Amino acid sequence: MQISFLIVTKNRPEDLALTLNKLKLLIDLSIHEVLVFIDGCSKTEAIISDFNWVNWTNSRESLSASPARATLYKKAKGHIFIGLDDDAHPLSSDFILTVETTFNNNAHLGIIAFQEVRGLFTSDQSALQHSKDLESYFTSDFVGCGFAIKKEVYQATNGFPIWIDIYGGEEPAVALEVLDLGYTILYQPSIKVNHRVDVIQRKLQGRNYFRFEHQLKNTLRYYLVYYPKPVRKVVKTLWHNFKKYALKDWTYFKAFIKVFFSTLFKLPSILKYRQPVKAETINNKLNLKPLNYSA
Repeated sequence: MQISFLIVTKNRPEDLALTLNKLKLLIDLSIHEVLVFIDGCSKTEAIISDFNWVNWTNSRESLSASPARATLYKKAKGHIFIGLDDDAHPLSSDFILTVETTFNNNAHLGIIAFQEVRGLFTSDQSALQHSKDLESYFTSDFVGCGFAIKKEVYQATNGFPIWIDIYGGEEPAVALEVLDLGYTILYQPSIKVNHRVDVIQRKLQGRNYFRFEHQLKNTLRYYLVYYPKPVRKVVKTLWHNFKKYALKDWTYFKAFIKVFFSTLFKLPSILKYRQPVKAETINNKLNLKPLNYSA
C-alpha cells in the first residue's frame, strides 16, 4: 500500500460523500486506501453502504478529533499518510504524484503542508482560480484539513495527542515532535485542497466562545507538555487572553476562569504526558517562517 487517505468525520455526511466521490476519481485501490473514522454520529452511518471501498471505523462514542485521528492512523498501511477534513478535497489530477515526488526529492522531509483554498466554488477550476501562486518554504506547522506525513515519521512520534480535543493543538503537537526528530515541514502551495467552508458565513458568526475556550485550554496543555520551561509561556498566554478577551466580555471571562481552574485541577494528569523537546527545537521553530494558513 503506497498511500493512505485518512478522514475523521462528525455529522457532515453530505460533505463527506462529496469528498469521497472526489477521491474516487484520483485513487487506484490496488495501491491506495481510504480510511474514515465516524466520530459518534449516527446519521453518517446511512452512507456507509454507498462507499464499500472505504475502510470504515464507526465509534458510537464521540472521541473528539485528535483522539479519533490517533485511533485511525494506527490502522493505516500506506507509506504516506494524507490527512483531509471531511469537507476538503484535492484540486488537481496530479495531486498524488506531486506528493510522492516532493517526498522523494527530500529525504529529511517529514510533513508536507498543502495550500488551503477556503470557500464554496462552482467547480474545482473556479477554486484553482481563487488560489494563490506562492513559493514553497520550510515552516513549523501544518493544517489538518490538508497535509501529508511519512508513515515512518508519524510512527516515530507519539502520534496525534489524546490529551487534546477540538480546536487547535493537535497539529502543532505533531509538528513539534517531527521537528524535534530532525525532520522538516514544507509548505508546498502548489499542492492545493479546497476546504469547502462558507467564508462569509464564518465572518458573520462573530465571536466564538466555544472555540476560544478550547483553543486556550489546548494551548496551555501544549506548553506544559512540550516546553522545557513552560511557566513563562503559560503566564504570558493567560495574561494575553485575559487582557484581550476576558477583561472585555463577560462570557469570555467565564470561559477564561473555567479553563484556568480546570487546568490547575487536571495538572497532574496533563503532566503524565509531559515530554519536553530540546531547547534547540524551540529556537529553530521560532526562526521558521509561519504557515500561510489559507488562500
